[in-house]
Amino acid sequence: MRFRACIAILLFLSGCASTEPITKEPTARDRRIANLQRAAALPWRDDGRCAVREASQPWPDLVERCYPALDHDRLEFHDTTGRCAVASTGAAAMGLGFCVLAAPEIAVGAVIVLGVVVVAVAIKEALDAYELRHLYPEEAGTSRGAKVASRDAVAKPKPKLEPEPAGQGRQPPVPPVPVDRTRRASCEPVPVPHAGEDDAHNACADTFPPNRYPGHDVLVNGKRFDALQVGARLLWEIKTHQFDTYSDFLRDRVIEEQLEELQKDRAIAEACGYDFIVGVSSAAHKAALIRQDPRLNVVVTGCKR
Repeated sequence: MRFRACIAILLFLSGCASTEPITKEPTARDRRIANLQRAAALPWRDDGRCAVREASQPWPDLVERCYPALDHDRLEFHDTTGRCAVASTGAAAMGLGFCVLAAPEIAVGAVIVLGVVVVAVAIKEALDAYELRHLYPEEAGTSRGAKVASRDAVAKPKPKLEPEPAGQGRQPPVPPVPVDRTRRASCEPVPVPHAGEDDAHNACADTFPPNRYPGHDVLVNGKRFDALQVGARLLWEIKTHQFDTYSDFLRDRVIEEQLEELQKDRAIAEACGYDFIVGVSSAAHKAALIRQDPRLNVVVTGCKR
C-alpha cells in the first residue's frame, strides 16, 4: 500500500510541477521506441523482456511493472532535485528508486549504473527489428512477433520477390530477397523463423552464440544461417550431430557433405562482411573439420540432442 501511495504522490507532484503547455500525446510507436531507448541504458535481470512487453505503456507504468526485473545490485538512486522527498517519506528504498526512475526527465546523477551496461538482449532485438522495419518496410513481416500474412495474400504471385527454396518442404515463409537493390542491401540480416523442428538444435543456436534473434534463423544474401551473434558481425552454423557415435565410414561421409556446405556458407558470410563460425557438439567433430579445412573457425558448444 505504501508503494502504491508513493506512485500516486509522484504522479500528482510531477503533474503540478509542470509549467510547460500540454503537448500532443506521442503516438504509440514513438512512445514505444522512446521507452526502449530509455530502458536500454539500464541493467536488467530478465534480459529486458518485461521492458519490451510494457514498452507501449507510459514510462511510469513501465517502471512500476518492471521495476522488480531491474538488477538492483548495479543501481544507485539519488534524489538530486528533492522532488522525491515527500513521495519517499515512510516508504522503503524501492519507493525512492521508483520515484527517481519514473520521473519524466531523469536528472544528471540521479541514477547511477555500476559497471558497463550491455543492452539487454530482448531490448536490442526489439530496437533492431524496428530499425529493420524502418529501412525495409516490405521485410517487416519476418521480424519477431509480426503476424504472418493471410493465406490469400500469400497465394497471390509476386514476380521476382520470393524465390521458392528448393528441397525445404513445408517451411515458414521466406522473406523476399530484393533483386533491384545494391549488393550491400542484400547483405542486411533479416530474421526468419527457424526452418527446422529440431528443438535441441534450435535451442543451441539461440543460447550458445547467443542469437540476436531468439527463435529465428537469419537470412543474409539469400542464405539462412542458424544465428547472428549478439553485439557482433558473426554468423553461426550449428551442428548437433552425435559425431562420436558414428562409424569411421559414416564420419567420413558426414565431413565430406558438411565441408562443401560450410565452405559455401563462409564465402557468403565473408562477402557480406561477416565472420563465420561453426558450432559442433564434440571435440572429435571439430578436429575432423579442421583437418580438412584449417581455415574453418570451429568451436565446441557441448550442445546435446
